[in-house]
Amino acid sequence: MADTVPILLVPGLNCSPRLYAEQVPALGRFGPVTIADHTRDDSIPAIARRILDHAPPRFVLAGLSMGGYVAFEIMRQASDRVLRLALLDTSARPDTPAQTQLRHQRIAKSKAGGFFEMVEENFPALVHPSRHGDAALRAVNRAMAGEIGAEVYIRQQNAIMNRADSRPTLAEIRCPTLVLVGDSDALTPPPLSQEMAKGIAGARLVTIPECGHLSTLERPEAVTAALVEWLEG
Repeated sequence: MADTVPILLVPGLNCSPRLYAEQVPALGRFGPVTIADHTRDDSIPAIARRILDHAPPRFVLAGLSMGGYVAFEIMRQASDRVLRLALLDTSARPDTPAQTQLRHQRIAKSKAGGFFEMVEENFPALVHPSRHGDAALRAVNRAMAGEIGAEVYIRQQNAIMNRADSRPTLAEIRCPTLVLVGDSDALTPPPLSQEMAKGIAGARLVTIPECGHLSTLERPEAVTAALVEWLEG
Protein backbone atom coordinates (compact mmCIF):
# COMPACT_ATOMS: atom_id res chain seq x y z
CA MET A 1 0.00 0.00 0.00
CA ALA A 2 1.32 3.42 -0.92
CA ASP A 3 0.28 5.20 2.27
CA THR A 4 0.63 4.24 5.91
CA VAL A 5 -2.70 3.01 7.27
CA PRO A 6 -3.86 1.64 10.63
CA ILE A 7 -4.21 -2.14 10.83
CA LEU A 8 -6.81 -3.72 13.11
CA LEU A 9 -6.51 -7.41 14.03
CA VAL A 10 -9.37 -9.26 15.74
CA PRO A 11 -8.43 -12.45 17.64
CA GLY A 12 -10.44 -15.66 17.80
CA LEU A 13 -12.41 -17.34 20.56
CA ASN A 14 -10.35 -17.70 23.75
CA CYS A 15 -7.41 -16.04 21.99
CA SER A 16 -5.39 -13.09 23.26
CA PRO A 17 -3.19 -10.65 21.30
CA ARG A 18 -0.39 -13.24 21.26
CA LEU A 19 -2.38 -14.98 18.48
CA TYR A 20 -0.81 -12.38 16.15
CA ALA A 21 2.56 -11.96 17.86
CA GLU A 22 4.47 -13.38 14.88
CA GLN A 23 2.68 -11.13 12.37
CA VAL A 24 2.79 -7.74 14.11
CA PRO A 25 6.45 -6.87 13.34
CA ALA A 26 6.04 -7.42 9.61
CA LEU A 27 2.66 -5.69 9.43
CA GLY A 28 3.91 -2.74 11.45
CA ARG A 29 5.87 -1.36 8.52
CA PHE A 30 2.57 -0.66 6.75
CA GLY A 31 1.08 1.28 9.66
CA PRO A 32 0.23 1.14 13.36
CA VAL A 33 -1.13 -2.26 14.40
CA THR A 34 -3.88 -2.59 17.01
CA ILE A 35 -5.26 -5.82 18.46
CA ALA A 36 -9.00 -5.29 18.92
CA ASP A 37 -10.70 -5.90 22.26
CA HIS A 38 -13.29 -8.64 21.70
CA THR A 39 -13.70 -9.54 25.36
CA ARG A 40 -16.28 -7.21 26.88
CA ASP A 41 -19.61 -7.97 25.16
CA ASP A 42 -21.80 -11.04 24.67
CA SER A 43 -23.04 -10.40 21.12
CA ILE A 44 -21.19 -10.00 17.82
CA PRO A 45 -22.96 -6.70 16.97
CA ALA A 46 -22.01 -5.22 20.35
CA ILE A 47 -18.40 -6.37 20.00
CA ALA A 48 -18.23 -4.78 16.53
CA ARG A 49 -19.76 -1.51 17.76
CA ARG A 50 -17.26 -1.24 20.61
CA ILE A 51 -14.35 -1.92 18.25
CA LEU A 52 -15.62 0.70 15.80
CA ASP A 53 -16.03 3.24 18.59
CA HIS A 54 -12.30 2.97 19.32
CA ALA A 55 -11.01 2.40 15.79
CA PRO A 56 -9.44 5.00 13.48
CA PRO A 57 -11.69 6.60 10.85
CA ARG A 58 -10.36 4.19 8.21
CA PHE A 59 -8.34 1.03 8.63
CA VAL A 60 -7.49 -2.38 7.20
CA LEU A 61 -9.12 -5.28 9.02
CA ALA A 62 -8.20 -8.90 9.66
CA GLY A 63 -9.88 -11.50 11.84
CA LEU A 64 -9.28 -15.16 12.60
CA SER A 65 -12.16 -17.52 13.41
CA MET A 66 -14.40 -15.56 15.82
CA GLY A 67 -12.44 -12.53 14.63
CA GLY A 68 -13.82 -13.23 11.17
CA TYR A 69 -17.38 -13.27 12.51
CA VAL A 70 -16.70 -9.87 14.08
CA ALA A 71 -15.12 -8.63 10.85
CA PHE A 72 -18.26 -9.53 8.89
CA GLU A 73 -20.32 -7.52 11.39
CA ILE A 74 -17.94 -4.57 11.13
CA MET A 75 -18.46 -4.69 7.37
CA ARG A 76 -22.23 -4.61 7.88
CA GLN A 77 -22.03 -1.68 10.29
CA ALA A 78 -19.30 0.42 8.65
CA SER A 79 -18.00 -1.02 5.38
CA ASP A 80 -16.99 2.47 4.23
CA ARG A 81 -14.31 2.55 6.95
CA VAL A 82 -12.59 -0.70 5.91
CA LEU A 83 -9.91 -0.36 3.23
CA ARG A 84 -8.94 -4.04 3.03
CA LEU A 85 -10.29 -7.21 4.61
CA ALA A 86 -8.60 -10.50 5.57
CA LEU A 87 -10.68 -13.48 6.72
CA LEU A 88 -8.53 -16.17 8.34
CA ASP A 89 -9.78 -19.66 9.22
CA THR A 90 -13.38 -18.54 9.57
CA SER A 91 -16.83 -19.03 8.07
CA ALA A 92 -19.69 -16.94 6.75
CA ARG A 93 -22.21 -19.49 8.01
CA PRO A 94 -24.15 -19.38 11.28
CA ASP A 95 -23.80 -22.06 13.94
CA THR A 96 -25.26 -25.50 13.23
CA PRO A 97 -27.42 -27.07 15.98
CA ALA A 98 -24.60 -29.50 16.74
CA GLN A 99 -22.09 -26.67 17.12
CA THR A 100 -24.42 -24.76 19.42
CA GLN A 101 -25.00 -27.85 21.55
CA LEU A 102 -21.23 -28.32 21.91
CA ARG A 103 -20.83 -24.67 22.92
CA HIS A 104 -23.44 -25.10 25.65
CA GLN A 105 -21.56 -28.15 26.93
CA ARG A 106 -18.29 -26.23 27.06
CA ILE A 107 -19.94 -23.29 28.79
CA ALA A 108 -21.37 -25.66 31.40
CA LYS A 109 -17.98 -27.27 31.96
CA SER A 110 -16.32 -23.86 32.31
CA LYS A 111 -18.92 -22.71 34.83
CA ALA A 112 -18.33 -25.90 36.81
CA GLY A 113 -14.62 -25.15 37.17
CA GLY A 114 -13.37 -27.22 34.25
CA PHE A 115 -12.24 -24.34 32.03
CA PHE A 116 -8.58 -25.32 31.67
CA GLU A 117 -9.45 -29.01 31.39
CA MET A 118 -11.74 -28.08 28.48
CA VAL A 119 -8.95 -26.01 26.91
CA GLU A 120 -6.58 -28.99 27.00
CA GLU A 121 -9.21 -31.38 25.63
CA ASN A 122 -9.99 -29.04 22.75
CA PHE A 123 -6.39 -28.39 21.69
CA PRO A 124 -6.09 -31.25 19.13
CA ALA A 125 -9.08 -29.87 17.20
CA LEU A 126 -7.32 -26.53 16.82
CA VAL A 127 -4.11 -27.68 15.14
CA HIS A 128 -2.77 -29.91 12.39
CA PRO A 129 -2.46 -33.59 13.45
CA SER A 130 1.33 -33.29 13.29
CA ARG A 131 1.18 -30.63 16.05
CA HIS A 132 -0.88 -32.61 18.57
CA GLY A 133 2.29 -33.32 20.55
CA ASP A 134 3.75 -29.82 20.14
CA ALA A 135 4.30 -28.76 23.76
CA ALA A 136 5.28 -25.19 22.87
CA LEU A 137 2.17 -24.62 20.77
CA ARG A 138 -0.01 -26.19 23.43
CA ALA A 139 1.57 -23.87 26.01
CA VAL A 140 0.78 -20.80 23.90
CA ASN A 141 -2.83 -21.94 23.53
CA ARG A 142 -3.12 -22.45 27.29
CA ALA A 143 -1.48 -19.08 27.98
CA MET A 144 -3.99 -17.32 25.74
CA ALA A 145 -6.84 -19.04 27.57
CA GLY A 146 -5.37 -17.86 30.85
CA GLU A 147 -5.25 -14.30 29.56
CA ILE A 148 -8.88 -14.50 28.42
CA GLY A 149 -10.38 -16.42 31.35
CA ALA A 150 -13.58 -18.38 31.80
CA GLU A 151 -15.94 -15.43 32.15
CA VAL A 152 -14.86 -13.86 28.87
CA TYR A 153 -14.84 -17.26 27.16
CA ILE A 154 -18.49 -17.76 28.14
CA ARG A 155 -19.44 -14.32 26.81
CA GLN A 156 -17.66 -15.06 23.55
CA GLN A 157 -19.36 -18.43 23.14
CA ASN A 158 -22.76 -16.80 23.64
CA ALA A 159 -21.88 -14.21 21.02
CA ILE A 160 -20.71 -16.81 18.52
CA MET A 161 -23.69 -19.14 18.81
CA ASN A 162 -26.08 -16.25 18.13
CA ARG A 163 -24.15 -14.73 15.21
CA ALA A 164 -25.80 -13.81 11.92
CA ASP A 165 -25.53 -15.68 8.65
CA SER A 166 -23.01 -13.62 6.67
CA ARG A 167 -23.49 -15.40 3.35
CA PRO A 168 -26.23 -13.01 2.12
CA THR A 169 -23.88 -10.02 2.49
CA LEU A 170 -20.76 -11.49 0.88
CA ALA A 171 -21.55 -9.85 -2.45
CA GLU A 172 -21.68 -6.44 -0.75
CA ILE A 173 -18.00 -6.60 0.22
CA ARG A 174 -16.13 -4.38 -2.25
CA CYS A 175 -12.69 -3.88 -0.72
CA PRO A 176 -9.66 -6.04 -1.60
CA THR A 177 -10.14 -9.26 0.36
CA LEU A 178 -7.88 -12.13 1.38
CA VAL A 179 -9.43 -15.44 2.45
CA LEU A 180 -6.93 -17.75 4.13
CA VAL A 181 -7.31 -21.23 5.64
CA GLY A 182 -5.18 -24.11 6.86
CA ASP A 183 -5.50 -27.12 4.59
CA SER A 184 -6.36 -29.31 7.62
CA ASP A 185 -8.52 -26.85 9.53
CA ALA A 186 -11.03 -29.11 11.28
CA LEU A 187 -13.18 -26.33 12.77
CA THR A 188 -13.67 -24.17 9.66
CA PRO A 189 -12.64 -26.49 6.81
CA PRO A 190 -11.35 -25.24 3.45
CA PRO A 191 -14.72 -25.58 1.63
CA LEU A 192 -16.06 -22.80 3.87
CA SER A 193 -13.23 -20.52 2.77
CA GLN A 194 -13.84 -21.48 -0.85
CA GLU A 195 -17.47 -20.47 -0.37
CA MET A 196 -16.46 -17.07 1.00
CA ALA A 197 -13.91 -16.44 -1.73
CA LYS A 198 -16.46 -17.25 -4.43
CA GLY A 199 -19.00 -14.93 -2.83
CA ILE A 200 -16.70 -11.90 -2.55
CA ALA A 201 -15.82 -10.28 -5.87
CA GLY A 202 -12.09 -10.40 -6.55
CA ALA A 203 -11.22 -12.19 -3.30
CA ARG A 204 -7.92 -14.09 -3.18
CA LEU A 205 -7.96 -17.54 -1.58
CA VAL A 206 -4.78 -18.83 0.09
CA THR A 207 -4.57 -22.35 1.53
CA ILE A 208 -1.71 -22.95 3.98
CA PRO A 209 -0.26 -26.49 3.75
CA GLU A 210 0.15 -28.73 6.80
CA CYS A 211 -1.85 -26.33 8.93
CA GLY A 212 -4.91 -26.49 11.16
CA HIS A 213 -7.16 -23.77 12.60
CA LEU A 214 -4.57 -21.66 14.45
CA SER A 215 -2.75 -20.71 11.28
CA THR A 216 -1.03 -17.58 12.60
CA LEU A 217 0.66 -19.69 15.29
CA GLU A 218 1.16 -22.94 13.38
CA ARG A 219 2.57 -21.52 10.14
CA PRO A 220 3.47 -17.93 11.01
CA GLU A 221 5.86 -17.31 8.14
CA ALA A 222 3.41 -18.46 5.46
CA VAL A 223 0.54 -16.50 6.99
CA THR A 224 2.65 -13.38 7.39
CA ALA A 225 3.76 -13.62 3.76
CA ALA A 226 0.13 -13.84 2.61
CA LEU A 227 -0.83 -10.84 4.74
CA VAL A 228 2.09 -8.77 3.46
CA GLU A 229 1.10 -9.56 -0.12
CA TRP A 230 -2.51 -8.60 0.75
CA LEU A 231 -1.31 -5.24 2.03
CA GLU A 232 1.03 -4.65 -0.91
CA GLY A 233 -1.52 -5.65 -3.55
